[in-house]
Amino acid sequence: MHRGIYDLSEKASQAYEQARKKVGRFINANSWREIVFTRNATESLNLLSWTWGLDNLKQGDVILISEMEHHANLIPWQQVAKRTGAILKYFPITPRGEICLSAYKQLLTPKVKLVAFTLMSNVLGTIPPAKEMIEQAHAVGAIVVGDGAQSVPHLPTDVQDLGLDFLVFSGHKMLGPTGIGVLWGKKSLLENMSPFMTGGEMIKRVSYQVSDWHEVPWKFEAGTPAIAQSIGLGYAVDYLNKIGMENVRQHEKELVTYALVTLGQVEGLRIIGSIDPDIRGGAVTFTFEDIHPHDLATLLNYENVAVRAGHHCAQPLHNKLGLTATTRASFYIYNQPSDVDHLVEALEKARKVFDT
Repeated sequence: MHRGIYDLSEKASQAYEQARKKVGRFINANSWREIVFTRNATESLNLLSWTWGLDNLKQGDVILISEMEHHANLIPWQQVAKRTGAILKYFPITPRGEICLSAYKQLLTPKVKLVAFTLMSNVLGTIPPAKEMIEQAHAVGAIVVGDGAQSVPHLPTDVQDLGLDFLVFSGHKMLGPTGIGVLWGKKSLLENMSPFMTGGEMIKRVSYQVSDWHEVPWKFEAGTPAIAQSIGLGYAVDYLNKIGMENVRQHEKELVTYALVTLGQVEGLRIIGSIDPDIRGGAVTFTFEDIHPHDLATLLNYENVAVRAGHHCAQPLHNKLGLTATTRASFYIYNQPSDVDHLVEALEKARKVFDT
């Protein structure tokens, strides 16, 4: 692909680049050249930490992230801090699972060079006031990274309106294939970053002594790309556009509202995070009685209810909440209120198993 001049290769190249343009329009990128394909959001964040992070951070600089981050938006910055001498700080959440904005503002000083936070928590479902937070970060000269793994599939996303500098997300969470992710970044920032991986495809010229890099985005796409996955992501974008992301958000909001009310009436069930559907997404996390989440997930599976159990790659958040593990039900466009009812019925059956 990109190299062959025969018909099949040229068709593959065109389809691959067409997918890039679809993704760019989907998030309202300023240019399709700002879309970099990766394997997933985790790789996108590692790409940023190992390129922008190592190139721009130095001893005494501050990296600021939230207490509710997925490990993928925490560990890479831990590693960069160790290698550069930068200081990793966390802005807190409130007991309701929302961003403590007053504490966030206090932590924003000129020493803060990077702010990274999720645009929708994968545990709490929290949707932070991103635009306001980004403006405040920019006021002290910080670059802002948005983890959109949860938000992009569920909310209309406009990177220009938000004012982000970088955004990452994954294809499999938005009805696309696994093995494909996206890094969006402002073109001026991407152009000044070092390559993440080197090899074929990402070069213009190679000699035995030196090499010149390709233009963005290809500078960051070394080796044979995920051709089929990228094209599949493009079709997923087509499908979501046909539904309309405003409609996706409205359906999910109505469904989560019903779930919060219905689950809130189940004796012994505790919902983790805010119960305000206006500021949360489709993830509803809870504990139930004294049943361990892994046991509960097993029993629910017998009733054909698929939930996630564990710390959901957010162990520090669970430690802060005083929890070792939780159960998470995730709702999307293919779910209906009847699925919530079935979950409640399955929970009551699980209760009876542990009561006997």
